[in-house]
Amino acid sequence: MEREQREKVIAAIRERAKEGKIPCAVCFRIAEEYQVKKRELGRLLNELGIKVIECQLGLFK
Repeated sequence: MEREQREKVIAAIRERAKEGKIPCAVCFRIAEEYQVKKRELGRLLNELGIKVIECQLGLFK
């Protein structure tokens, strides 16, 4: 991922995350909006220390 795109994605994550958590559906929208692979988005979430909640697969609550 290019640096500029990475910064935009990180900004979108920080804008939409609340108290260090972000819903899974929101992650899917960010990935689609910025054309980022979900795996890469997951890596960014880990780097930022943000947890996924309300998992669409039922893995995280």
